[in-house]
Amino acid sequence: MPPAPLPAASTLSPGPLALLLMLAGTFMVVLDFFIVNVALPSIQRDLHAGNAALQLVVVGYGLANAAALITGGRLGDMYGRRRLFVIGVGLFTLASAVCGLAPNAEVLIGARVAQGLAGALLQPQVLAMLGMLYTGANRAKAFAAYGLALGLAAASGQVVGGLLIHADIAGFGWRSCFLINLPLGVLTLALSRRVLPPLRGQPSSRLDLPGVALIGLALTAVVLPLVLGRDLDWPRWSLVCLATSAPLFLVFWLYQRGMAVRGGQPLVAPSLLAQRPFQLGLVITLMFFAGNASFYFVLALYLQQGLALPPLESGLVFMTLALGFFATSMASPWFARRLGRNAIFTGALVLAAGDAVLYGMVEGFPVRGVACMLPVLLVQGCGLGMIMAPLASAVLAGLPARHAGVASGVMATMQQVGNALGVSLIGILFYGALGQSTNPAGISHAFGISLIYLFVLALGVAALYRYFSQTTFLKEQS
Repeated sequence: MPPAPLPAASTLSPGPLALLLMLAGTFMVVLDFFIVNVALPSIQRDLHAGNAALQLVVVGYGLANAAALITGGRLGDMYGRRRLFVIGVGLFTLASAVCGLAPNAEVLIGARVAQGLAGALLQPQVLAMLGMLYTGANRAKAFAAYGLALGLAAASGQVVGGLLIHADIAGFGWRSCFLINLPLGVLTLALSRRVLPPLRGQPSSRLDLPGVALIGLALTAVVLPLVLGRDLDWPRWSLVCLATSAPLFLVFWLYQRGMAVRGGQPLVAPSLLAQRPFQLGLVITLMFFAGNASFYFVLALYLQQGLALPPLESGLVFMTLALGFFATSMASPWFARRLGRNAIFTGALVLAAGDAVLYGMVEGFPVRGVACMLPVLLVQGCGLGMIMAPLASAVLAGLPARHAGVASGVMATMQQVGNALGVSLIGILFYGALGQSTNPAGISHAFGISLIYLFVLALGVAALYRYFSQTTFLKEQS
């Protein structure tokens, strides 16, 4: 059955409130990935949780989210964007309430897994709706706002968590980090059906359940060992998982191709992944988010262990990044007009320059205080904003509307895998350089080594995006 025609973006006329509602869902999901880090010590004391349980509180969320994003996108294609968005927000809000009221670690872990799955239902719908509802300059502004929501949620997670725990509102302590989602979620639910266009799907389509199982297993085989392997000193099971992930992805791909040849409805259409610009865009997304997550990781270690800053003050340093990010994200339409296709390329070079300057400062003047770092971190934030704000729009541009949900799910999956891969790789570099040293100078040196990796990664993003933009341009001209 051919896909139902979609209403033109101009006839839907989404207002600013619609955009705010969509971004509120994305903001909650990303914030909860980062906010929990600062709450872990309090959770451990209050729930008498072991180290393994704390790891599962973090891993359960990210793994469930990554494994279900593509399926969430496909469900949006089938049953409608708004419907899946509302369901995802509702389940995420409910799971957040269970997290905030959890009586023990087991309940908290289960609720975190539920949060991740609910986030996978709503996230792809946001990207898909932005691509379908906005055109031209409004589209650039909408995706700039999306990038802004992603970056601010990531950069402010530690600050918000630290402030909530410090304030200890009504004696909730760490529980406030989850309960804060309730008013935002309830308000989003109350307004979504009135404000968001329905964007109905294709209910006659069928969900490829074997494909869902295969991609879930393959992603779990990649993400789980990357997240847990380093802390557990790479046990045998983690290496086995990584070794089996490639065959699982191959089986998934062959199964999808076979289903398409037979005239079925694969979870991910091979014709989508066969598009060269989309392939390159996914690699750029993977590289960028690997660098983004790993930079936050090593910067937090350097601030708290190398400079001995308490968690709240360390979180406030991240606000410098957020300020730079906010400035360039808000100015992304201006950058798009002035720099065109070179905006993301320029942002990657700015990011690389910030890494280089920060490396010189850390290695040349180790442990001299944080004040001298703030201007450089502001530059880093500017580079991040120049990339993240327009990246999703660039990668998803030109794709057929029938692939909007799945393409958004695939891209969001690359973001999550990039987060896990980046933290794992930079953890190996950081702790390998640190060795047995625990003194501040050793931590500064390990941070400097990590910055070399980040510098190379930023240059890689710049080079690959230059090739991507040329490939996309040639495709548009043909």
